[in-house]
Amino acid sequence: MRPHAGAPLSRRRFLSLSAGGAAAGAAALSGCALQVAGAASGGGGESITVMAELNDLGPELIQQAQKELGIRITVVKNDITRLIAMITSGNPPDLVRGLGALDAPYFAARGVAENLDPYFAKSSILKVDDLDPANDLWRYDGKTQGNGPRYGMAKDFSQDAMFWYNTSHFDKAGLAYPSETEPITYEEWLDNAKQLVRRKNGQTTVYGGSYNGLGLGILFTNLTAAAGGSLFSADFSRVDFTTPEARRALAWYVDYAKTRVGPSLIQPNPDAWDGPTYVANRMAMSGNGYWLGGMIYPEPKVAPVSRLAPAPVFEGGPRLSSCQSATGLWMPKKARNKDAAWRVFEWFFGEAPAKARAEGGWGIPTLKSLRPLMPDKEAYQQRVLKTQQAELEHFSVTPFTPYIKWDALEALINQVIPAAMRGEISVDILAGRLNSTVNEQMKRGKEQVG
Repeated sequence: MRPHAGAPLSRRRFLSLSAGGAAAGAAALSGCALQVAGAASGGGGESITVMAELNDLGPELIQQAQKELGIRITVVKNDITRLIAMITSGNPPDLVRGLGALDAPYFAARGVAENLDPYFAKSSILKVDDLDPANDLWRYDGKTQGNGPRYGMAKDFSQDAMFWYNTSHFDKAGLAYPSETEPITYEEWLDNAKQLVRRKNGQTTVYGGSYNGLGLGILFTNLTAAAGGSLFSADFSRVDFTTPEARRALAWYVDYAKTRVGPSLIQPNPDAWDGPTYVANRMAMSGNGYWLGGMIYPEPKVAPVSRLAPAPVFEGGPRLSSCQSATGLWMPKKARNKDAAWRVFEWFFGEAPAKARAEGGWGIPTLKSLRPLMPDKEAYQQRVLKTQQAELEHFSVTPFTPYIKWDALEALINQVIPAAMRGEISVDILAGRLNSTVNEQMKRGKEQVG
């Protein structure tokens, strides 16, 4: 049974609800976080605790909040194990960083996230009719993501199946540029990557392309949807990698890894992620959405030759362009300082910090009224913005399961898939192994949630 609002939630129960995800989550969520514990401003007034990362609420923003709102913010390190301990001890943070695309169903189904609809209804800053549809990733009606109450909000977003490309590498390879308005197929993308990759003395000097999404769990969820199917059963209690659509997605990605045109588990990127490699001119295509422009635009040699292209399609499949993250904040149901937390929430998502994020090109604002702030001074920025604005018409929510933590799913896939990438097992055997290992954990998750 799902715990009701007043039911005590023991640490053991919460850990069991995580279906094995706590340990994996601790590693994944804290991997890029910087310790900010105890970073509170001085002074009187109200105070709240936020579990986040330094680049979400750094010292300057904390001081700005103290000055503009009169609210002290203490930031604690973003860590799933610590979050569980704080919630089960009855002393949760007042706001928590989360990924709407992946976390919203998980925490809402477990009864630990506050329904924010009453707060939005009263707000003069965060008006529901001004919310971009990407914020629907933070909605969950008890069965399906994208409907029902709002449990959080995204600070900005991108359509993460889109990809950037460097025209200079296409020129060197004698290849036509991908269209900025019509999607190419995933097969065409991979064929381009094979022709764009550059190697010397057995070493890759230029990656032809990188297409790893924000993790393989959400990547396969979206690739399967692009093939016209669903990775999950109708009630989200099971995965099925053996359906024609999921197998097509799996086979395409395994082929991508086998050809070694880009980073994968069997060919790790020494830079750890695409950004540094792309701006160093060592990557021809990068499967990242609009937000990567925040890193590209300050680079005078790379920015003018960089373009953004629509999300690819599978031949015969639908055209869709989802968000794989929707990173933002949610409020624990038992938070102690909800009014002060909501005021910080409004400020962070609708006032000065939101405007600064929009102007930097680090993501699409999740308030439609802030879109005019997106950078468009340079000709290349105007091109990117035109492509991005057209792509918004194809946004859709790709629902995720509430029965397994996304990082636990990621860990299971990462254990099994390298053998297929190395050609040691077939895609069919891989699909069967993924079904058995993932569904075992999802079964336990469903039993606990009810």
